[in-house]
Amino acid sequence: MLTRRHFIMSSAALFSAPIGLPGVANAAASQWSAWDAQVTPANYDPAVSNPWGIQQRFLPRVVEANPGLTPGEIHVDAVARYLYHIQDNGTAMRYGVAIGRGNLYEPGTYTIKRKAKWPSWTPTAHMVEREPHIYKKFEDGREGGPSNPLGSRALYLYVGSRDTMLRIHGTPLAGSIGSRASSGCVRMVMAHIIGLYDNVATGSKAVLYPGENYVTAAN
Repeated sequence: MLTRRHFIMSSAALFSAPIGLPGVANAAASQWSAWDAQVTPANYDPAVSNPWGIQQRFLPRVVEANPGLTPGEIHVDAVARYLYHIQDNGTAMRYGVAIGRGNLYEPGTYTIKRKAKWPSWTPTAHMVEREPHIYKKFEDGREGGPSNPLGSRALYLYVGSRDTMLRIHGTPLAGSIGSRASSGCVRMVMAHIIGLYDNVATGSKAVLYPGENYVTAAN
């Protein structure tokens, strides 16, 4: 269990910055750089750039990590709406996130077995059945791009060899950060996950904590 003592706010710091789903071709890699530039603010400074108008506390920050946490791991505090990427110097990079609404959020321990830049997306059968008015038209998939629901990057969460269909991913709906808004995935600002992506190794552990009764940050 993580407690309020596990992550303590420290000084703000600058933070610089594979496959598509079945049946949908990935966008050409030649477009990725242009799309990255499209979703990254001019003169981007992660600690202060905020054209999305999200709460300041959701901008990337370096924070102190509790001793004993393994570098490379990801921990998602569903209460405070923070994602922590543990570093090897006793700190963590902290980002604001949105989580799944209601009982669609699934706490647990996962392994990141796949990563993708500008991934394609196909809604799950459950999503189509639950909300056909939203997802039916996309049931054959949607190619990657700035308006794709998975955004600029995606980390695919597995349990053993099973793809859980849960992702940590960018979102074109940056205004949802800090809320319960998704169909189960963890959403990040697209510019933020671009910064995170290359620092996350395939095979890393990702822990999603319950949305109630757990507090992992004092701020």
